[in-house]
Amino acid sequence: MISGSIVALVTPMLEDGRVDYPCLQGLVQWHIESGTDAIVSVGTTGESATLDFDEHIEVIARTVEFADGKLPIIGGTGANSTSEALALTQAAQAAGVSACLLVTPYYNKPPQAGLIRHYLHIADAVDGPLILYNVPGRTGCDMQPRTVAAVAGHRNIVGVKEAYGTVARIQELLDLELPDFAIYSGDDATACESILAGALGDISVTANVAPALMHKMCAAALAGDRPHAEDLDAKLQPLHSDLFLQPNPIPVKWALQQMGRVQSHIRLPLIELENEYHQAVRAALRAAGAIE
Repeated sequence: MISGSIVALVTPMLEDGRVDYPCLQGLVQWHIESGTDAIVSVGTTGESATLDFDEHIEVIARTVEFADGKLPIIGGTGANSTSEALALTQAAQAAGVSACLLVTPYYNKPPQAGLIRHYLHIADAVDGPLILYNVPGRTGCDMQPRTVAAVAGHRNIVGVKEAYGTVARIQELLDLELPDFAIYSGDDATACESILAGALGDISVTANVAPALMHKMCAAALAGDRPHAEDLDAKLQPLHSDLFLQPNPIPVKWALQQMGRVQSHIRLPLIELENEYHQAVRAALRAAGAIE
């Protein structure tokens, strides 16, 4: 079972909007060297909403290639069309991912029974591990713990990324005591406490800019070392907050540009980080030791 610090990796881009594959290769290598435990390719942070189908799969496939088996790659393959999510999942599995991450369908706001049918339809049609993903602040759809329980018995549904944003929701999922089923935090600000409570790791935005520190924090929390985990997390808290001063991935791409890791280019309708937020994000990077 994948555990620890799982980076929701940005998709670096050139000024004309094309994916910067040499830069992507450099990011993957940096995460390997920094101890990152796994990579999510083309999730929300990877701008899945503005990559077309072919780009989406190529970025995932190239990330698998660049990782060269040194850490697991999870493909972000969710969509608000069940047929599209299935096609993305099949293509990502063919590209060699270790698992797929499927966000709840967004905008069309399915009822809980629709979510159950959506996930079971995909799980029945593929042969590989699937991780559910709940992020109601972005999708307008909140997958309830009882819905997770209703599909968790499927052989291909192995976990959930819960980004509701509270430890209480993580605890609700843990209290279900689902066998062989992983609970992951999808909220950096509460990830430390969530892992200490029993989550297996954090699918993280912050890990893009502080990969080594996030790995150490998650490892300490997984080991049950609360004082050490909390001490490390205190250095990360400004990033957990300020990387969301504008919609993700606007701040994190700008932060990586400040670190010399990527160009800060991003696809419309998102734009580069506005000037009024520069000072706060720089200060958060300094607090985590990401820049001097």
